[in-house]
Amino acid sequence: MGTSGRKATGASLDKMRDVGVTGSLARGGVSRRAVLVGLLMAGVAGCATSGSDVSNIDPLILQTYGPVQGEPFKIPAIPVAKVDPQYLRQTVPTPATVASQAPGTVVVDPANKFLYLVQADGRSLRYGIGVGKAGFAWAGEAEIHDKQHWPKWFPPAEMQARETFQKLYPDFAQKYPNGMDGSPKNPLGSRALYLWANNKDTLYRIHATSDWTSIGNAVSSGCIRMWNQDVMDLYDRVEVGTKVVVLQGPGYTPLEQITAPAVATAPGTPPAGTSTVAYAAPAVQ
Repeated sequence: MGTSGRKATGASLDKMRDVGVTGSLARGGVSRRAVLVGLLMAGVAGCATSGSDVSNIDPLILQTYGPVQGEPFKIPAIPVAKVDPQYLRQTVPTPATVASQAPGTVVVDPANKFLYLVQADGRSLRYGIGVGKAGFAWAGEAEIHDKQHWPKWFPPAEMQARETFQKLYPDFAQKYPNGMDGSPKNPLGSRALYLWANNKDTLYRIHATSDWTSIGNAVSSGCIRMWNQDVMDLYDRVEVGTKVVVLQGPGYTPLEQITAPAVATAPGTPPAGTSTVAYAAPAVQ
């Protein structure tokens, strides 16, 4: 799979992405994270009445979560003045629960709604995530087996039969007999990372969401959701074969007992007897 092809505007996003949204203002000095997040928190406090004032938010944050260029579909900005700043992408000290993992490892903390990409020197790049209502359904180790841009969506018959689904997607089978192509209407969003364990598909995915309010909450049906801007950043940083560790969340099940999640995006045809909500066709090479 190639890179996202996004175009930076203003200051170089390449330098930004080397350190996430953060970095050091000076070696041994005050961390840029402290400054940026502090400014953002002040901005959020100042938006109590208007809800849209960004005058106190650092331009680097606004650029990071601004509209994305160079994609086949429009990706709007995240209204950062309305979100909890702890869920913004930022470099943080690696927490004790993650410290044993080698640099380059992805660690999902469903209880706290964070995803970490472990860096060197005791630091990690942290992203906010959304998870299922019961917490992430399994805990264990996996690896990124595949990566896809704008994956296709194939909701199975049992999901299509639900009243809530029919209200959201009337006549889905007739409109999309070969699955819903990647688009802003597709709930899988702009990117998907496919998690396998022991050479088997877990049917769990890290994927984008167009619902910016879901990050930091347990509202999705099962998979790990990220803002488009964040999952695209993570997608470009990790390779196929990257180790993924999912920490224990509320109501977790050991991975070996899992057959399928409430939401999945598995390449190809879903295994017989599984109860998947979504899976993606293989990427065209």
